[in-house]
Amino acid sequence: MSNANTPPDRQTVNTPPSILRLPAVLKRRGRSRSAHYADIKAGLFVKPVLIGLRASGTPDHEVDTLNAARIAGKSDDEIRALVVRLEAARVIGGQL
Repeated sequence: MSNANTPPDRQTVNTPPSILRLPAVLKRRGRSRSAHYADIKAGLFVKPVLIGLRASGTPDHEVDTLNAARIAGKSDDEIRALVVRLEAARVIGGQL
């Protein structure tokens, strides 16, 4: 039985996507800043999106998707292909 006071989980509710700033991304990934930027350069992580003149962030669902792929044991080549699909989905309105 569910309690009326417990919030529904994110997967059952259509919540808007959120954008994570760098400290939150690093915490979720468990990576250092330099390793994170090396991953972006190697195509193993998505590039951040601009959210202001001097601010950028990463969509939370992209961080979660890439973390899940790593946990699933995907190869670097498979991760690179996933990064390409995630970044392409930004352009075509979020469809993978």
